[in-house]
Amino acid sequence: MALTYGDYLKVNELIQLQKPLSKGPEHDELLFITIHQAYELWFKQLLHELDHLCVLFREDERFRCLHTLKRVRTILKTLVQQVDILETMSPLEFSSFREFLDTASGFQSFQFREIEFLLGLKNPAKMKPYPEGSPERERLEKRLKAPAMWDVFLAFLSRRGFAVPLDVMQRDVTESIKPDTELQDLLIMIYRTEPLLSELMEAIVDIDEGLQEWRYRHVKMVERTIGMKPGTGGSSGAEYLRSTLFAPVYPDLWNIRYRL
Repeated sequence: MALTYGDYLKVNELIQLQKPLSKGPEHDELLFITIHQAYELWFKQLLHELDHLCVLFREDERFRCLHTLKRVRTILKTLVQQVDILETMSPLEFSSFREFLDTASGFQSFQFREIEFLLGLKNPAKMKPYPEGSPERERLEKRLKAPAMWDVFLAFLSRRGFAVPLDVMQRDVTESIKPDTELQDLLIMIYRTEPLLSELMEAIVDIDEGLQEWRYRHVKMVERTIGMKPGTGGSSGAEYLRSTLFAPVYPDLWNIRYRL
């Protein structure tokens, strides 16, 4: 029997995965589930692309790195655009099924935490929602101990003969990236003398900006939907989300702006 579209994409299985819990069910619960499942699929793709990007940096594939960075940025734009769809749901429409979420919260998305860790936002405290020995905890522990994308990029620069500071190269990869003035001097020199590498760094800034943009749209969506109410799953809702705003992943690439 010939392979069909539905067989290849497992469409029958896929469309059975949306299971509203509200009585009726409430009309907008399907939208809420569909959007968040789509987010998780895009998170999976982002991890796939970012892991591939690290491989390409290790193989010194400059042009393919740039291509992959542009793809990641486009996916982030898609995540932002999906917020527009969620914002068509009024506060009353969300409250009609919110109680059925019980302790479930987007704060528990282990794939998004993986993305943060892989990019370089390392915070062991974010593993607390996942029990010791669980598959989610094991994935996050592996990401925590692995070099971030930034570390892989700096190793790429070092192999090309650039004098990346030793203390930066040997930093504790289980921590978030901290700014370094000596590294910033090197990045400025690269911006002024290496057009292709400058384009790569601008593409990395695009990723950083894209993540901040998604966080901003997410917090505003939560504010207009539930206001200052606590989030499900014990989170503080919009208050917590606001605390994550405007914190860059790659501070060195932002700090050099005033010196260029």
